[in-house]
Amino acid sequence: MAIKKIIIIASAKGGVGKSTLTASLAHYLSKSSLVGILDADIYGPSQHTIFNIKDQKLKTKKINDEFFYEPIIKDGIKLSSMGFILDSESSATWRGPMLSSALKQLIHKTEWGDIDFLLIDMPPGTGDAYLTICKELKIDLCILTSSPHELSLIDTKRSFNTLKKLGITKYLYVINDCINSGIDSIKHILSEGIESFSIPFNKDLHVFNFKNMEEQFKGIINYIKNEI
Repeated sequence: MAIKKIIIIASAKGGVGKSTLTASLAHYLSKSSLVGILDADIYGPSQHTIFNIKDQKLKTKKINDEFFYEPIIKDGIKLSSMGFILDSESSATWRGPMLSSALKQLIHKTEWGDIDFLLIDMPPGTGDAYLTICKELKIDLCILTSSPHELSLIDTKRSFNTLKKLGITKYLYVINDCINSGIDSIKHILSEGIESFSIPFNKDLHVFNFKNMEEQFKGIINYIKNEI
């Protein structure tokens, strides 16, 4: 099993399009690369909903006397998530050791095979999940997702300052639902020296229709392929 590059998609707040961005990037990267998604949002996994995978559970297979999860494959993308293992309320009160143990299980017991990119959909904030992921994996890129609103941007910059302490060295800002002037009018709030992209508001994204958005994601996809 070989994973060439690992990218985490993070956000300071919920509801800013982090999970939709993860699925969108996977969709376009998969056109020329082998891609997997690990849904690390233990409390609120959503990739199974975005990809319309209902009532399916991860199957296991035995490799060298150890059991591994077989990711579910949809549209050529491999997916692993607690949403395929537990019901939606089972992990709602997990903290610390239980959360860390569940994430380690998904990380080390999913049989990804050989893939070019593993995209990890992180929970909002900078809590225990980040400590575990950064300890267990070498992160090649952290994409920080925000809405264009000032409070969201300020919290995103604060998350950036926190995540730097965990050893992540390469970052990208993606601002969702930008209107008119786009990212130029808000760059002064973000951390200097970090590449930034904006995704314009598009109603298709809100219903998880990625088919006609290639132009809007071209810059981010090219950055991922060429800069990490």
